[in-house]
Amino acid sequence: MIAQFDIDMMQKALKEADLAAGKNEVPIGAVAVLNGECIATAHNLRESSQDPFAHAECLLLKKVSERLNCWRLEGLEVYVTCEPCPMCAGALLQARVKRLVYGCKDPKAGVCGSLYNFLEDKRFNHQVEVLGGVLEEECAERLSLFFRQLRKLCKRTIEIW
Repeated sequence: MIAQFDIDMMQKALKEADLAAGKNEVPIGAVAVLNGECIATAHNLRESSQDPFAHAECLLLKKVSERLNCWRLEGLEVYVTCEPCPMCAGALLQARVKRLVYGCKDPKAGVCGSLYNFLEDKRFNHQVEVLGGVLEEECAERLSLFFRQLRKLCKRTIEIW
């Protein structure tokens, strides 16, 4: 059963995803929770910053570690609208995040259950508790809509050119 708090935090992450979409970024949003309190939010900025590390999760971890002046984020819970990629999952593991809650699966790059279950691999010195599928349809629809619009725009650009 999914807790109401998890739903509330995922709704907050969806608002961040909407901010990303408004900047023509892939609409992925993230929220950091410590001791039951939201302490930071972030969204994708890879296109506008031309930074390959500017995924929502990495930006979120950077904000939190700077705020707490500590790279070990034990006890931190991260909510993200889409299943993390290998880079972001690695960052969550390295930061010693306690729990990850994500919205929709990423069948092409997700490593928290789709392609691999990276965060629960017992061979690492730390494991992250993972809960997926929170507001899955809403999260997936944001991504689907964004990429449909992007393909339509690309098609129009090619036709004009």
